[in-house]
Amino acid sequence: MADASPPTKPPERPWRRRLFWPGGLSARLLVLTVVIATLGGALAILPAMAAYEKQWLLDRVRAAELASLAAEVAPDRVVSEQLKTQLLEGAGVEIVAVSSDGVRRLVFASSRPARAPYLVDLRSRAAGLGLFAPFQTLFGPGDRMRVVAEPRFREADFIEFVATDTELKKALASYLWRLVAIVAGVSALAGLIVFLALNLFLVRPMQRITHAMERFRADPDDPDARVQLSGRRDEIGRAEAELDRMQADLRVALSSRARLAALGEAVAKINHDLKNMLTGAQLASERLAALKDPKVSQALPRLERALDRAVKLASGVLAYGKTQEAAPETQTLGLAGALAEAAAEARLADSGIRFASKVTAADQVIADPDQFHRILVNLLRNARQAIEHQPDRKLAGRIEVSLEAVGGASLIRISDNGPGVPERMRERLFQPFAGSGRPDSTGLGLAIARELAQAHGGDLTLSVTGDEGTVFELRLPGTPGPRARTRKNVSAS
Repeated sequence: MADASPPTKPPERPWRRRLFWPGGLSARLLVLTVVIATLGGALAILPAMAAYEKQWLLDRVRAAELASLAAEVAPDRVVSEQLKTQLLEGAGVEIVAVSSDGVRRLVFASSRPARAPYLVDLRSRAAGLGLFAPFQTLFGPGDRMRVVAEPRFREADFIEFVATDTELKKALASYLWRLVAIVAGVSALAGLIVFLALNLFLVRPMQRITHAMERFRADPDDPDARVQLSGRRDEIGRAEAELDRMQADLRVALSSRARLAALGEAVAKINHDLKNMLTGAQLASERLAALKDPKVSQALPRLERALDRAVKLASGVLAYGKTQEAAPETQTLGLAGALAEAAAEARLADSGIRFASKVTAADQVIADPDQFHRILVNLLRNARQAIEHQPDRKLAGRIEVSLEAVGGASLIRISDNGPGVPERMRERLFQPFAGSGRPDSTGLGLAIARELAQAHGGDLTLSVTGDEGTVFELRLPGTPGPRARTRKNVSAS
């Protein structure tokens, strides 16, 4: 396995640089957690400011309400100007009024405002609007306000006072700065805690997985490229386990690819000599053709066809190793003749296995002659070898072939009474070097047969297997000939 350039290992970065690398996940996660924590704290400022403003106004209302009680207990309900001024300054208001039984009564008044103050009704303030009221007061132009609330210390419909909002603005501004400082500190601390927790449980394991993938890509044979399993049962642990299995599978695949590359080089070296040998055999067959022996004349056509196929296969072996199989050149073929040639090459008669063909002389298929021959030979030879290698066999071997038309396709069924395919081999039956459990087989026959069938637009599948035998189904597009039969029952008994 050769590459255009030698693999290079990824540059090592100290753990501090990896942890706070600007383009890495850790840095982005740190920024994200701080931003989210800050936004969460900022959202908490709104209700806190609204609650603070409401409580500040209620405190002024209670102070104004207590100041109004002084007029109730004063002799003749008359309060001196000095006491009135002290009570209003103590409450921080300019006017105090009380409404009882629908009648509004002015209790104290230091002066009349030049213009009507804006109304703040604490009795019916909506929750949503109350969230933004502190900022309207804080950033407003500044004016007097008229605050209305329900009384607590006296029987009345409501109590109200008029005062400037200057003190309220100062109090709101001071409280806002304190909130901002608290939120900033809490957000930074919370963001750092969340970041460290996520970095410990998520980012660092992902960095280990990423580093293992980088090292594996640079050098699959590097023992340090294997991911370290943490034993976790969550998604991170599953990702580690899957990466470990994937690396193991890729190492096996790369090892098999290296062996195949070495095999291809060996085949390339003997290809030239093999072609020369086959050419000599062709010359010998031509000399045999000059003889008048009837037995030679009878066997010679089969020998010439076998040599032609061998020469063609040897000539295309390099191209086969570099690319896929050549595209099939399909034509209409007589199935009975193709089966007879394939059975002869698979040596069914020499092995004593009975070959039962339910194909008539008029049955035809559409396929490439050479590739179709290779498919049949591989299937018949595979069935013969399965029967021959069955231990303690008592019944005579039998291979049966039939043809049926199914949905516009030709279905060729090859069944045998062999031992069946072992269960451990069924999933990998059509994989190269894995489709046969016999020590004398390369496991390529079924893989090649299926590849050629799929190149025709069809498929080769295992239909039935068990102790009573195995059935393979070869599907080819098209149903030529007027005598193609309709399928009634495909399943094997």
